[in-house]
Amino acid sequence: MSFSLEQLRDAPRHVTGERVILEMTCLAHAPLLLDLYRHSLPELTFIEWAREPWDLARAEERCHRSREAMDKEPAFLDYFAFERHSGMLVGTVDLHSFDDSVPRCQIGYVGDSRATGRGLMRDAVRQATNLAIHLGMQRIEAWCDARNHRSIHLVEQLGYVREGCLRNVERDPQGQLCDQVILALLPGRDVLG
Repeated sequence: MSFSLEQLRDAPRHVTGERVILEMTCLAHAPLLLDLYRHSLPELTFIEWAREPWDLARAEERCHRSREAMDKEPAFLDYFAFERHSGMLVGTVDLHSFDDSVPRCQIGYVGDSRATGRGLMRDAVRQATNLAIHLGMQRIEAWCDARNHRSIHLVEQLGYVREGCLRNVERDPQGQLCDQVILALLPGRDVLG
């Protein structure tokens, strides 16, 4: 199956699963993003964008830039994940760094600490992985800070395979060099859990 970045323009705006609904990012999500950030900040120690303080203007800017980029030049897909029965935001998930020659992409995710332990982010990441497979990806990668054991465990539960570690590849929010564990799921070879 061939893939081109133009196909991202036709990606679904909503992906409905059994417990979680993914909604493509829009400006109306900004207050929810700010709320997620404020409640989850102590647990976002591995997230680069958590370095600087957030306010509503910054949350709106992030949502606006994301939406504008998806509309103008498809290069990534950005979704907010909501619990289906309550409508509560459980986190964000995105597909990015598309390479149409393989084709492959990376998956990123940030959970709201108030939803921890219920498997909702795992369901959201599973839905985004299924979307990537549906788009024709032959490789979906997750790059996780080597110290972020919960994030690594989440994708390993879904069948992603640990492939290696890039040492001193980027800086963490505290400015320290850190390692990234690379995990990948290969549709047709690995079983999505």
